[in-house]
Amino acid sequence: MNLEVKKLLQDILDSIVIIESHLQNIPSLSIYIKDVKTMDAVERRLAIIGEALWKADKKDNTLNISSKNKVVSLRHIIVHDYDIVEDSSIWIICKNHLPILKEEVEKLLKQD
Repeated sequence: MNLEVKKLLQDILDSIVIIESHLQNIPSLSIYIKDVKTMDAVERRLAIIGEALWKADKKDNTLNISSKNKVVSLRHIIVHDYDIVEDSSIWIICKNHLPILKEEVEKLLKQD
């Protein structure tokens, strides 16, 4: 695997770990919605993840990441269509989909 792709994958993994840390003591959507700083931080990290995955995919489009297009699309929505971002959707993505992405990225990083 290309060193630059590996660095981008590490950026994705680092951002996932940071999101997990931000959400560690937030047990519910209702509490998450009241914490604007955390919401901002999580959305920023999701944007980083989407950008890093977009760049990595340009360099190696064989990366086995199941939701590649959705992750990149989410970044676009957060950055350009921020007014349609639904907090409940971000919460579900973080709780249900980020663990899958984390597992896939860790697997890719272990390949080399």
